[in-house]
Amino acid sequence: MRRGRLLIFVVLILVVGLGVVFVALNLFAPATQQQATQTAVTEIYYAAQNIPQGAEITEDLLGKFAIPSANVAEVMFTAGEEANLVGQTARFTLEQGVVITSSMVGSKPVEISGPAWAVQIPTGMVAVTIPTNRLATAGYGINDGAHINVNACMLFIDIDPSYQTILPNHTSAVTGTWFPQEAAPVLSTSVISGGDLSTQGRVELDPTLQQPFYVIPSEAQRPRMVCQIILQDKVVMKLGNFTLAAPSADPNATPSPAQAQEQAAPDIITIMVDPQDSIYLNYLIYNGALITMTLRNPSDTSRIETQAATLTNLLTKYGISPPAKLNFTTGPRVDILTPPVLPNDTVPAEP
Repeated sequence: MRRGRLLIFVVLILVVGLGVVFVALNLFAPATQQQATQTAVTEIYYAAQNIPQGAEITEDLLGKFAIPSANVAEVMFTAGEEANLVGQTARFTLEQGVVITSSMVGSKPVEISGPAWAVQIPTGMVAVTIPTNRLATAGYGINDGAHINVNACMLFIDIDPSYQTILPNHTSAVTGTWFPQEAAPVLSTSVISGGDLSTQGRVELDPTLQQPFYVIPSEAQRPRMVCQIILQDKVVMKLGNFTLAAPSADPNATPSPAQAQEQAAPDIITIMVDPQDSIYLNYLIYNGALITMTLRNPSDTSRIETQAATLTNLLTKYGISPPAKLNFTTGPRVDILTPPVLPNDTVPAEP
């Protein structure tokens, strides 16, 4: 009897133990498999230093780093495939840190058609040159290869939709005289215009005298300015002019006056954009818009929704209230804001 009870007790212990093992396997086995899947990595090759276009790929130019195996693309060169990479030729300049893919290298010498720098332009994009200066390039902190945003400011005015001329229009007086004849009356008309002295105005009612007055503008229409980001995360191809001739091999050679001026103050910049964006840039340039650029972190690929900067948005954003009209003010009269002259300011010499 005791032996039977002991046997039943042992069987119960085994059943409970197997149940605990089964539950533990179901709970921890998927997590272990998932962790193993997540930690599976593969080493891929990248350019350990800048590789010029047409240069032969050697082992000392390569480096390896590990990425999750799920992110490895077929065009990448993985560890163990160095035989397929070493000895190949760079189809275009490979910057340090770039992951090397099969489309970047070839087995034959590179035949360059057109300028050598054209191969730097990604497929589907174009290079467009716009005017610039020190202020528009963040004090020349924007240089070759920089990632930038492009801002544009423009002026808007009201025009007559039919004449396509600036408002207000000029008025004129039309007079006519009838000359009755036996057959039909004839109307002789004349138009008298005062030119700039006949600017179109409007009728306003004086609240005190309750009399109408014809009010004309005291000056030409003031344009309304608006600024906005038009392009984000674009890459600068070249600040200044491209080299027309091979550079001198002598590092101590004295640059020409044109080269010295270009190095000191470049006045153009070439950026890589979509073809449609290049058309918009041309329109803005020839329409008188003012274009500036801001420098970005090259690892920042985010896009930000921004509001156009107008006087209304500016006052609302920063809580600026127009000053009240008082019966007193400060003196002397100030019509234009000018920065103060400091003792250490350098005054340019007169020519």
